[in-house]
Amino acid sequence: MPSFNFVLLTIIGCGIATWTSRVLPFFLLKRMKLSDKVVEFLSFVPIVIMSALWFSGLFEQNLGHLPSINVPELIASIPTVVSAIISKNLLVIVLVGMVSLAVIRMIA
Repeated sequence: MPSFNFVLLTIIGCGIATWTSRVLPFFLLKRMKLSDKVVEFLSFVPIVIMSALWFSGLFEQNLGHLPSINVPELIASIPTVVSAIISKNLLVIVLVGMVSLAVIRMIA
């Protein structure tokens, strides 16, 4: 069964690659001191990722037309943004967003 060995080695290789790419930076950064500018730059990464996810869900793509706004997600964004301003806690923001969208989808 050479295909079984290939699949097994592929799974093991992908696991090692994934683990290495996620764990190795933590080991390297533990031993190095980053400059203040780099730390400040990296502090914006979570905000940028969350914004990109938010905007990608907020607009619907229509081929040949400009993107249109996804109204239920826009309405669910209002309490989510308010909770983000008040709490500044990522867990609270995600939970409020999920509950808001679930309630809106249940109503509509």
